Amino acid sequence: MDRMPPWADAVLVPLFSLVLAAILSALVILAIGESPTQAFWLMVDGALMRSAGWGYTLYYATNFIFTGLCVAVAFHARMFNIGGEGQAMIGGLGVALACLFIPFPHWIIALLFVTVAAGVFGAAWALIPAYLQATRGSHIVITTIMFNFIAAAVLNYFLVNLLRPPGSMDPATANFPEATHLPTFQEMFSTAETTLFRGSPANVTFFLAIAACVVVWYLIWRTRLGYEIRAFGHSETAARYAGISPVRITVVSMLISGALAGMMALNTTMGEAERLVMNATEGAGFIGIAVALMGRSHPVGVFLAALLFGFLYQGGAELALWTDIPRELIVVIQALVILFTGALDNMVRMPLEKIFLSLRRKEA
Repeated sequence: MDRMPPWADAVLVPLFSLVLAAILSALVILAIGESPTQAFWLMVDGALMRSAGWGYTLYYATNFIFTGLCVAVAFHARMFNIGGEGQAMIGGLGVALACLFIPFPHWIIALLFVTVAAGVFGAAWALIPAYLQATRGSHIVITTIMFNFIAAAVLNYFLVNLLRPPGSMDPATANFPEATHLPTFQEMFSTAETTLFRGSPANVTFFLAIAACVVVWYLIWRTRLGYEIRAFGHSETAARYAGISPVRITVVSMLISGALAGMMALNTTMGEAERLVMNATEGAGFIGIAVALMGRSHPVGVFLAALLFGFLYQGGAELALWTDIPRELIVVIQALVILFTGALDNMVRMPLEKIFLSLRRKEA
């Protein structure tokens, strides 16, 4: 057996990738005349040492959990869903239509119904690429990328021509009714003596994201459908021989994937903005790819990777605010993490596999 143990693949490979990305990021910061140590502690202080910073970190992490799970489910079926961004946009449209045109009496009822609406709209946007992949052989990467641009155009049309309030110049819907406003962490955890998470957009959707992790874990590893998805992902030929329909698994996997991406809009649209605006996804659909890769397509790994990227987003904002490090360099640092945990994964994996193989030979 030439492969390393599963625990090493899940822990050591991402850890060493992060270390390499951190070293290279430190060199880049040094090159512009700033202190890497000071920059790191500013990120930690801004993202983790205050409740407001934690609120922003968890808000970003919520987005990345949904989009990471979206990509992870498709990965298990041997598909690369690049369309999470577009599916989240259309999910946001479903959220807005439900919140604006259905008179909900309470936010709990609204959240239950709107969660379904967001999932249905996101799944519907993933259906056509899934059908084309399953029946026509169209590559899922190409079709989902194309559908991201189509989704942006569709959302722009709805916001500019159909849902924008009369007299408003802002391409956005009206504010949602108060009954649909979700409780924020500040409202949930503050007391009369102490105000926690002041001003942060973190809200009850974070707990829905955790529930999604549990549901995806149960689906993939504890149900017959999950077994069929994993079997199809490992070998389409063997899956066919076992009587598993490739068309059904491809379509169902993408529907689940698209629904998870659509549910991300609950956090940004219903939870934070309380209206639908352009560019609400802010690239979270693409970050979900790195989150799924780093998390090894397992819900626990996706959750931890989402927290890391939430930290990078909030910590990066603090760096841009309090230092002379330009915002563009923060994007570079985030890109380095994605590069080492995704594209250069084998650069770390192969040396580690050789080390473990050498240790096995010595034991033998």
